[in-house]
Amino acid sequence: MNPTYNFKDQVALVTGAASGMGRVTAKAFAEAGAVLVLIDRDEEKLRATAREITATGRQAITLAGDVSDEQLAKAAVDRALAEFGRLDMAYNNAGILGPMCPLTEETGEGYDAVNAVNLRGIWTFLKHELIQMKKQGSGAIVNCSSLGGLVGLPGRAAYHATKHGVIGLTKSAALDVAALGIRVNAICPGCIDTPMGEAIDPAAMKEFLKEQPIGRMGTSEEIAAAVLWLCSPASSFVLGVALPVDGGFTAH
Repeated sequence: MNPTYNFKDQVALVTGAASGMGRVTAKAFAEAGAVLVLIDRDEEKLRATAREITATGRQAITLAGDVSDEQLAKAAVDRALAEFGRLDMAYNNAGILGPMCPLTEETGEGYDAVNAVNLRGIWTFLKHELIQMKKQGSGAIVNCSSLGGLVGLPGRAAYHATKHGVIGLTKSAALDVAALGIRVNAICPGCIDTPMGEAIDPAAMKEFLKEQPIGRMGTSEEIAAAVLWLCSPASSFVLGVALPVDGGFTAH
């Protein structure tokens, strides 16, 4: 049973909200009373997430686009202010898997594509979220890294490079604003049952799960629970961490 939080009258922004961990976390914020600003490049699925939230009586607005575009990040925060007057929480979740091959077989185009979403995409939103939160003197941000930000695995150099970068970005930003009433943290999901996970070869997934001591895939709901905790007063003394939510993978 997950704890419950009271985010009534608070505003949460979620990127990658059209599916998977972003969608489930957005709905969890809404269930806790928050209003939502939702971002994704898949406009149709993004609107479906918003409809699910508004059907519960909560407000949700959407902006479709590429998270690597800094103008989208600025527009999202501006829209939050125009509609709701503030921004209290953010989950910078959008990410892609990228090439799965030895580094020597990666292309510059493939590397740039995964870096644009996974690292620049978090940098763009984090920057503009912090600009507003510094004006308010409050806020909590969670960036989505990965167990791939804590360890290396063969055939995933580009992906792991970006996810390591997210942790460095998180730690530095957290120190920038630690004394200003703002907390920045990261989560490091393990193998989670999401559309991204479905793109991995089943045989490779079976072998991977042998290294996940809990013996199963995680759920998006378990990720959402960690994000909400990091955004809540229950974690008020926690900042600059990269929290593994990985079924014990990194405990080896």
